[in-house]
Amino acid sequence: MSSALTDLLRHPIVQAPMAGGVSVPQLAAAVTDAGGLGFLAAGYKTADGMYQEIKQLRGLTNGPFGVNVFMPQPEYPGAGTGSTGAAGAALPSAAAVEVYANQLAGEAAWYETELGDPDSGRDDGYDVKLAVLLDNPVPAVSFHFGVPTAEVLESLRRVGTFTLVTATTPDEARAVQEAGADAVIVQGVEAGGHQGTHRDIQENDGSGIGLLALVSQVRETVGIPIVAAGGIMRGGQIAAVLAAGASAAQLGTAFLATPESGAHPLHKQALTDPLFVRTELTRAFSGRPARGLVNRFMREHGPYAPAAYPEINHLTAPLRKAAAAAGDAQGMGLWAGQGHRQARELPAGQLVEVLAAELEAAATALSRGGAGR
Repeated sequence: MSSALTDLLRHPIVQAPMAGGVSVPQLAAAVTDAGGLGFLAAGYKTADGMYQEIKQLRGLTNGPFGVNVFMPQPEYPGAGTGSTGAAGAALPSAAAVEVYANQLAGEAAWYETELGDPDSGRDDGYDVKLAVLLDNPVPAVSFHFGVPTAEVLESLRRVGTFTLVTATTPDEARAVQEAGADAVIVQGVEAGGHQGTHRDIQENDGSGIGLLALVSQVRETVGIPIVAAGGIMRGGQIAAVLAAGASAAQLGTAFLATPESGAHPLHKQALTDPLFVRTELTRAFSGRPARGLVNRFMREHGPYAPAAYPEINHLTAPLRKAAAAAGDAQGMGLWAGQGHRQARELPAGQLVEVLAAELEAAATALSRGGAGR
C-alpha cells in the first residue's frame, strides 16, 4: 500500500460513496473513526449541499474522509437525430428519450405524479463542486463516470488532496494513471449501483469483467495503487483482492444496511428479503448500466430504456421518489451488489471492526495453507 493511502486508513477498507442520500455524514464518520475511509457522495447534490455535508462531517470526526464527484457527461454527436457513432453504436437521441417517456406515462399516472424534465442538466454542477473542493480541501476526492483532466488532478494534489478515479477495464485504468490520479478504483461487474464506465454505449449492457480477474489484469497494466470494488461483503474477500494486487477494498452494499446509512428502510430490508433473490444491470432508472435488485419496474422497463444518462435519471426521479413515499419497493431503484444477501445489520463502526478481524483471520489461515472466511 502506498504511504499516502496508508495515511488515510488504518484498515484497508473504504466505504463506497453511494449517491441518492445513502452516504450521509453519520455513516462516513463512523467508518472513519473505526479506521476505514468514509466517503460522502456529491452526485445529485448541489455544490452548496455538498459543502454543507462536508461541514457536518468535519463536526463529527477529526479523521480523514473522501468526497465522490460525478464527471459531466459529454454532448453526444447526433443526439436528437438518432445517429450512430464511429463504431456504429447507437447514440442517445431526444426521440429515444421521448419514446421511453411515453412508456412511463402509466407509471406517472399510477403514482399520481409527473415525469421529470430530461433536460435538467448534464454536468451535475461539476465545475462549482471542484471550486468548493479547491477552496476547502478534503483529504480524498474520487471521480466516477470518466477521467478528470490532468490539470484538475494536479490542482487537487497541490492542495493536499489524494485523488482516485474509477475504472472498469484495464484500458480505462491506464487512462486514469496517464491523467495523473494517485490511485485507481477498480470496479468489477459484481458492484452495486452505477458502473463507472468512462464512455457509455448501448453495447455496455450485461457485460463486464469480474473483480478478481480485473484486479489481476489492472495490476499488470498500471503502477498506481488499486482499490478493489464489487460484491465484497466479508473480510475473506478483502484478503482475496489484496492477494490479487489491490491495496484496499471499497465496500458499498455491505454498509447500506447499517443503521447510519441513509438508505430507505425498504431498501435495507430488500437486501435480505427472499422476494428479491437476484440482481441485474439495468438502464431502467437512469439510462446508464447500474446493478440493482430485480423488481417490477426493472422487469417491465429495463429492456426498453435507452442509453441516455442523465436524461433518463432526471425523467424517472419523481417516479422513484413517489414509489418510496408510497412504500412500494417494486418501483424503487434498489441498488445492490451481487453479495447483497450477506448484508449485516451492524453499526458501521462495528462492521469495520468485524471485517478487519475477518481479514486478519483469513490472512492467518492463508499463511498456514488453510481457508478463512
